[in-house]
Amino acid sequence: MTDRDEDDDLGGLMSRAQSGDGEAYRRLLVRTDAWLRRFFLGKVPAGQVDDVVQDTLLSLHDRRSSYDPSRSFLPWLAAIARYRWIDHLRRRYRRSETPLENHDLPQPSSEGPVIARMSLQRLLERLPRRQAEAIVLVRIQGLSVREAAHRCGQSEAAIKVNVHRGISRMSGMIEISEGSD
Repeated sequence: MTDRDEDDDLGGLMSRAQSGDGEAYRRLLVRTDAWLRRFFLGKVPAGQVDDVVQDTLLSLHDRRSSYDPSRSFLPWLAAIARYRWIDHLRRRYRRSETPLENHDLPQPSSEGPVIARMSLQRLLERLPRRQAEAIVLVRIQGLSVREAAHRCGQSEAAIKVNVHRGISRMSGMIEISEGSD
C-alpha cells in the first residue's frame, strides 16, 4: 500500500468515524497506532514509545472534530504526533536536570548587583518622571497596572504607555552608550 493509498484509507476511516461509525473509529485507532509506532521509532527510546503513542492517540481523540475530510489525513496526524513528541522531550529533559554541586560554583560577589542597580538608577533618572515612576512600580516592584495607576494617579492606559516608552528610551540609551565604547 502506498502512502497515498494509506492516507486515503485512513482519511476515509476518520471521516466515517466523525459521522458516528464506531467500527471505522476502532479500525482507525488500530491502524493509527501502528503508524505512530513507526513514526516514533528512533525518535523516542523503545521503553517510552507506548506512552508517546497513547498521548498522541488521546490528542487525536480530543481533536477528531477538527479534521477536515477534504484534506490529507497523515499530515494532520503527523502534526499532532510532532507536538506530542516535543512535549515528551520537554518532560524528559526537565526531569533529567541535576543540580550542580555547590563546591564547583564561583563564590557570589555583591559587586555585580550593586553596579547593575546603580546603572538602572542612572537610566531611570534620565527618564521623564512619569515613565520612571511607572517602570519602578510595574516592572521593579511588581504591582499590577491597575495598582500602579491608582498609586500614582495615572490612568491604566497611561501606565502601559509610560512603561513601554520608558523601556524603549532606556534601551536606546544603552545602545548609544555601548556604541560609544
